[in-house]
Amino acid sequence: MLSPTTKRLLPWVVAIAFFMQTLDGTILNTALPRMATDLGESPLRMQSIVIAYMLTVALFIPASGWLADRFGTQRTFLAAIGLFSLGSLLCALSPTLPWLVAARVVQGVGGALLLPVGRLTILRAFPRSELLKVLSFVTIPGLVGPLVGPPLGGWLVEVATWHWVFLINLPVGVIGVFAALRYMPDLRGAAGQKFDWTGFVLFSLGLVAVTLGLQGLGEHSISAPVSILLVIGGLAAMAAYWAHAARADKPLFSLTLFQIPTFSVGILGNLFARLGSGAMPFLTPLFLQVGLGYSPSAAGLTMVPTVIGAMMIKFVAERVIKRFGYRRVLVVNTLLLGGFIAGFSMVDRATPHAAILVYLALFGICNSMQFTAMNTLTLGDLDDARASGGNSLLSVVMQLSMSLGVAAAGALLAAFATPVVIPIASDIGPSNVVHTFHATYLCMGALSALAAGIFFQLGRGEGPVVRATVVDES
Repeated sequence: MLSPTTKRLLPWVVAIAFFMQTLDGTILNTALPRMATDLGESPLRMQSIVIAYMLTVALFIPASGWLADRFGTQRTFLAAIGLFSLGSLLCALSPTLPWLVAARVVQGVGGALLLPVGRLTILRAFPRSELLKVLSFVTIPGLVGPLVGPPLGGWLVEVATWHWVFLINLPVGVIGVFAALRYMPDLRGAAGQKFDWTGFVLFSLGLVAVTLGLQGLGEHSISAPVSILLVIGGLAAMAAYWAHAARADKPLFSLTLFQIPTFSVGILGNLFARLGSGAMPFLTPLFLQVGLGYSPSAAGLTMVPTVIGAMMIKFVAERVIKRFGYRRVLVVNTLLLGGFIAGFSMVDRATPHAAILVYLALFGICNSMQFTAMNTLTLGDLDDARASGGNSLLSVVMQLSMSLGVAAAGALLAAFATPVVIPIASDIGPSNVVHTFHATYLCMGALSALAAGIFFQLGRGEGPVVRATVVDES
């Protein structure tokens, strides 16, 4: 039983952790061009910093529940905050890009545990009748982080240095540690629960190898033969996991999840539809600064309408889905989303700033509607026995898709930026930079729009009854 004080303040502790995670995920993107300059790198090749974090989060989310059961929610939560804060400090101290990528991996391990362990604690500490209210409160900072992150990141690199986009996590982490020590209960699961280490290793190897291989093929950072071997080896590891999961008593992710048609369509749709939308938080601040010449703070403030649009659609999303159904909403909205992403190819230095703000708000509305419809479709028909595994797999797919989207956008930027017409050019001029981004937007929009074919497989009336499902959309 929780004391009244703990019951009142526990949601605040988890909310602080969620705020740390979502703030870090958005504050960094605005600072990438300045970081590239200081590290002696091209701003068009900074995506490895983003990918390293997202991929690490995807890898360690499946282990979060077992770690909390094995070591207790308080210890695991404190370790998560500690690793996240340590990773932030190491990022700020990194002298080169490889060091920074390694520090982001440390930060990602902490980030992978923060929200899942916090959410698990709330699920065990509060009665079912109070869960919706408590979880809804916890997700509010998840909306505040993306709202303040881009302008705060732009302001920090102008008045100080890019190191402060990481150092700002430290005081929040200290507050989180003291709050967790006092108000986070140390709950444990049933003793003797086994973790599917074989499945975890196979699944993790598959994700890492495929991602690194595809990134190497696109950026030429790894030789083509090695990249191809990584992709083939990763696919082999994923196939081995599939065979293992079909025979294991308690696999990492049960294959029975895919017996639910709406879950199968939702997972595949999330994987491909998020390739474009997941790249946008990385691609657009870069485009505004490198392509259109905006200052970091101006670029950060320009991103705010995207979040405001996303918040606005939440009030009517449920009614829209109920009125038109999942199939119609997802097919039409996926095509619109791809069109909006591709439409950024029409934006150049002559485009009025007000028009860009309106366009970003409309994109935010479409993007948020996509997330809400996809996530409720994926989880809505899961029974209690499969809800936890399905939610974990959805979280992994979301992070994986976004990391692949950023990798694809970075590879396309590198490919289109290669001087072909004038081989002697050692650098690309401002007009060529804009065209480089335009071509990348067109390709990413087309990738996202292709996911409409997946959602078209839904029956006309198929899909769960829309209900309030709390899902992390970061």
